[in-house]
Amino acid sequence: MRNDRGGVLGGSLREFPSPAGTPKEDHIMAKAKERPKPILLPQLCKGCGRCIEACPRGCIQMGTEIDQESGLVPVVVDRETCNACGLCITACPEPYGLNTIEYELEDPKHLFGEGVAKPVTPDQPSERIPLPKVQPMVLKGNYAAAIGAILAGCRHVFGYPITPSTEGAELMAKVLPQLDGVFLQAVSEVATVNHLYGCAGAGLPCMTFTSSPGFSLMLEGISYMIGAEVPAVFVNVMRGGPGLGNIGPEQADIKLGCRGLGHGNTHAIILAPTNPQEMLDLSMEAFRLAFEYRNPVFIFGDGYLGQMTGRVQLPETMIRPGIPGWAVYGDEAHRHNLINSIDLIEVDLEKRNEALNEKYARMQANEQRSSSFRADDAELLVIACNTPARMAKGAVERLRREGMPVGLFTPLTLWPFPIDALKPLLGHAKKVLVVEASAGQLEDELRLALSHADITGIEISHLRHMGGVLPQEGEIVDKVHEVLEVTA
Repeated sequence: MRNDRGGVLGGSLREFPSPAGTPKEDHIMAKAKERPKPILLPQLCKGCGRCIEACPRGCIQMGTEIDQESGLVPVVVDRETCNACGLCITACPEPYGLNTIEYELEDPKHLFGEGVAKPVTPDQPSERIPLPKVQPMVLKGNYAAAIGAILAGCRHVFGYPITPSTEGAELMAKVLPQLDGVFLQAVSEVATVNHLYGCAGAGLPCMTFTSSPGFSLMLEGISYMIGAEVPAVFVNVMRGGPGLGNIGPEQADIKLGCRGLGHGNTHAIILAPTNPQEMLDLSMEAFRLAFEYRNPVFIFGDGYLGQMTGRVQLPETMIRPGIPGWAVYGDEAHRHNLINSIDLIEVDLEKRNEALNEKYARMQANEQRSSSFRADDAELLVIACNTPARMAKGAVERLRREGMPVGLFTPLTLWPFPIDALKPLLGHAKKVLVVEASAGQLEDELRLALSHADITGIEISHLRHMGGVLPQEGEIVDKVHEVLEVTA
């Protein structure tokens, strides 16, 4: 009897004839081929959990241990319970994370050898060009730094206007087009530092002028530049803060320069001129140091120093820059070069940081700079930098006329702090007065340097102003009187 759809109701199932030569039972119940079970490569699993949702038998669970190669937590597969359905492999978004073939990840060097060594491109050295002797010039500090950069071979300047540093960029915008150079006003300080990164990566001397708020915006890019080891010069004319503050002089970026140049393990030479002549001289020196160490270099002035005028004598030579062999210059000779700050494998990044620390140690050993005045027999040392050092020098002269054994020590590098030059003076000067336009940022660098040098027994006093107010000569004289009277 058949149903409406042609099926048989009742009776037995109909047997269909078997193909000739094939046993009938093999077609009734064929033995399924054995299917391979999934194999997990934990270093390729990102722990997304899609395979857990896809598994009908619940034999995949989220793991609890971090894989040391990937830094992620891979899943765990119970292959005893698995029925080899393959749904987990289909769900896995990572190629080869779950598969039926057991792969062994190998170092490409083992598979293909060390590869072809990169050619070494020699440096095209810089040249010194004699300058005609000229009469001294009277220049603003910002102008002096700009002229120093031009004489150092800088023809690429990027920047965003910010008082009280704008005159430096303004002069560059006028002069550079006549020297086959480029001044580019960027859309922001963030853009500026990235322009510098690209230009410095090509091995070209480049710089920017900025002030405290703009400097803060550049810190991320500065970290990239330090990590990638590219040279550039930053002139930071410090102004009052925090926030927008005002355009008066302050020294409150010292902590950023010495201890906060962006994220990570970063340091750079921080030069601290005291007058327009040093603005020019240290600007030229900054470019030399930047290329010698393949690292950004910073010139920290203050609002008065950027704006004040002073007598400036030009040097006897200027620089025609070459092209370093490491540069990504865009020509055939340099096309194999690569500049970056990324190392995704932890041990590689640690090696990069170790190499950077070795470089910082060389800077600390070789680039401490300072000047002193009447310090050889001083029993009290005034320590000051930038414009406050000028007030302090006047105060020391007055105190010496009074017969008081006072001297001046001026750090010209804020990092590294010139402790090697200071240490011999502390044999007879057991008292120190730190004069600064910040809430102790210079004193902090002094105390840290003393601690690292294991120097104790120094009595430290301070005279501080903030918010755009500078210490005055008379205040320094009065403070020295107070300190000596108290400790007599």
